[in-house]
Formats: sequence, C-alpha cells, structure tokens
Amino acid sequence: MDTVIARLGKPHGIKGEFTVEVRTDRPDERLVPGQTYSTDPDIGELTLRTARWHRDRLLLTFDEVPDRNRAEEIRNTLILSEQEDDEVEDDAWYLEDLIGLRVFDGETQVGEIVDVTNGTAQDLLHMKHVDGHQALIPFVTEIVPEVDVEAGWVKVTPPAGLFDAS
Repeated sequence: MDTVIARLGKPHGIKGEFTVEVRTDRPDERLVPGQTYSTDPDIGELTLRTARWHRDRLLLTFDEVPDRNRAEEIRNTLILSEQEDDEVEDDAWYLEDLIGLRVFDGETQVGEIVDVTNGTAQDLLHMKHVDGHQALIPFVTEIVPEVDVEAGWVKVTPPAGLFDAS
C-alpha cells in the first residue's frame, strides 16, 4: 500500500527545485537521493536527485524535473512511497485518516474534522463546528487527548475561546 510522504510545493529557484510539505515523521530516511517514487496524480515515477534542508524547509530536486517551468506544472503533486509493515505505531495515524472524524468535548459533539494542515511545530485540525463556523485545533495531546479512528471520533479539551466564532 502506498502512503503520502510529501507534497510538492512552490518551485525554489530556476533549476527545478521544490519546497516540500513533509508528510512523514522520518523525511531523512524516506526521501533518499536515488530512490524512485510514484505520484498522485500519476505523472510517472520521479527519481530523487537531491534533498537538502534550507532553514526549516526541505528542498528536493528530481531527475525528471529539469527547470522551474516543469516544477510549476507539477506543483501540488503528492509523492508516494510503499508503506512498510513495521512503520505503523499504535498511537500514530495518517493525517488523511482524521478527516471526517466527529469531535467531542466531553459527551457533546461539537463538530467534525474537515481538513488537516501539516505544520512544522504541530499539525492543525480544521473543524467545522456544529454552529457552521470553522475552528482550528492544535493537534497536541493537551487539547486532543483521545483519537479513535476506527470508532470515528476525537475527544478534545479545548482552552477557553478556541471554538468561538470569529
């Protein structure tokens, strides 16, 4: 089974280099020069030429992307890698598995997860509140102490004002 390990972002410079939204806990192990990766949408396999960190951003180049024009054409493409059986931890989830989960504060359903943003410091859950507005929930144990993907819910302990409409 393939899993998303990165999303190609904006081109960086003129030589086909990309900024990357990392979607793996181990980018230095999973994004290795010389490896080939499948893509979504399927634009053919990409062979990683270089991977380097610039400040807090990972920058990648691929043999099949010679310049900025091609990089711009395939921007937002997902980089896929085969999932290894020993990778799944008991308390780990794929971000896309969280979308659609019901959000409970105590026994009261307060919303539903509609999107997830992968952040450098922490991920953010985008919740559609039962009142219709959206709220961002930092995906940290203090605020989201329980997740049950199989049962379809997350429990939250929100600080005051987190779910207020702005």
